[in-house]
Amino acid sequence: MKDTLKQYLQEGRDALLWKLDGLGEYDIRRPLTPTATNLLGLVKHTAAVESEYLGLVFGRPFPGPIPYLAEGAETNADMWATAEETREHHVELYKRIWAHSDATIDALELDAPGVVPWWRPQTRNVTLHRILVHVIAETHRHAGQADIVRETIDGAAGLSAGNSNLPEDDAAWWAAYRDRVEQAALAHRGAANA
Repeated sequence: MKDTLKQYLQEGRDALLWKLDGLGEYDIRRPLTPTATNLLGLVKHTAAVESEYLGLVFGRPFPGPIPYLAEGAETNADMWATAEETREHHVELYKRIWAHSDATIDALELDAPGVVPWWRPQTRNVTLHRILVHVIAETHRHAGQADIVRETIDGAAGLSAGNSNLPEDDAAWWAAYRDRVEQAALAHRGAANA
């Protein structure tokens, strides 16, 4: 079971990082939603989340500094990259956090206890199994956000460069499909307002 959980976690990590491939610095940093969601910020945030849940929660804090998690850090500092922060830094940090997290997973049994101090008192006592499921869900959630952001930038979508997980049709088919979905939405809106 632990191997299966680790596999799903790694698939989410890989999908998230793939979203950066082939894009310039501006595109991986630019905010594409009203809440400023951006690709490098999603990587930075997901790394931070993983370092806390698969490190601190089990008394195995990540050994390196993560300034944007420090007490007094700016609100949402983990959701975007400053002009001075590099893609390479955040990708490498995320991979070091993976290694640390994987060491925690390998060292502990799935029923190993942990404490999430920022959760409510009634739910903060957890097991490695529960936290692994939580981190997998969180990682895949952010990979899904990254998928939409990346599609907005250049149309690339899916799980990886070789697996879009979408029907393999040409641009004309996709334009017609999108128009059909739009027409259905407009028709429903008209029927609902009648």
